[in-house]
Amino acid sequence: MIALAASAWYLPETSIAVTELPELASLSDTERATCAALGIDRVPADDTLTAAELAARAGRRVLATAGLGADDVDVVLTVEPRAPQTLVSSEATRLQAMLGAGRAMAFSVGGLGCASLTPALLAASGLLRADPGLANVLVLHGSKPATPGRYRHPVTVNGDSGGALLLRRRGSLRIRDILLETNGAYADLFRVEYRDEEFARWREECTDPAVYSFRLAVETRNRLRGLVTRLLGRNGLSLGDVPCCLTQNLSTAAFRNWSEAIGVPIAKACFDNLARYGHLGPNDVFFNLSSARETGEFDGRAVLLNISPSAAWSALLVTTGGTTAHEL
Repeated sequence: MIALAASAWYLPETSIAVTELPELASLSDTERATCAALGIDRVPADDTLTAAELAARAGRRVLATAGLGADDVDVVLTVEPRAPQTLVSSEATRLQAMLGAGRAMAFSVGGLGCASLTPALLAASGLLRADPGLANVLVLHGSKPATPGRYRHPVTVNGDSGGALLLRRRGSLRIRDILLETNGAYADLFRVEYRDEEFARWREECTDPAVYSFRLAVETRNRLRGLVTRLLGRNGLSLGDVPCCLTQNLSTAAFRNWSEAIGVPIAKACFDNLARYGHLGPNDVFFNLSSARETGEFDGRAVLLNISPSAAWSALLVTTGGTTAHEL
């Protein structure tokens, strides 16, 4: 078991309406209609900030919230950005230096797109269990679009954000259990060809829209149903015991499909944040959890779902107090 000691976010003050996205002019009528139906009104956007700067701002906020200094951090664990500023250089140690966490070890995890937070949590859990000398693990992510365009047809619209989670062994909000599944058959379903192309010409391509909209959609429903059933079953819980289900902010249609698959409504916080901020990558689910705690929608127990068209699926059980039949 690991605990979420604190969380913090940085969202740029500037934003853009989805109806004003520059790339809409180059889309077909069908693509524009798909974008308009996502349920996203605006997204935070600041092209002057890098992913590392977004993550560092969130990191400073979480340390201030927890009353810690940079020297108190034992591990800086970065969820890698989709498109780093430079190749070969280290985003993880860059963030370590930006925060002044010189005593910490730093590394990154990723490879699963917007579900990459899950392996970061698994790594944090393993570190805290393996080394009694470690106390504070800082998980950071700066979410920026991989291309100049923010609309990812036919999936979602990306906003900019920084997210920071401070993880410890004990705390009132506990990550009880984590399940993760992947399928390499979809590894190249979405891609950006970048070699020999200037950044202004980068475009994300869905190599087979029918596979995304039908085959992957059906597999996602089945995977999520199976993951939630396993997660609750091995913790001695039923659907009625977990009224709050939080997930990533992709679209209202995705929310409906996932809710039907698992038999539990998606929390209102997800719909509200989808409309106001769009998709914030790996920051989504814990940002939604933070919102649900503020509004009272989270009443002490929740299932958090991560989905990536890479493809990856995960389910997390988060609780306050008590014990469950299975613990990390």
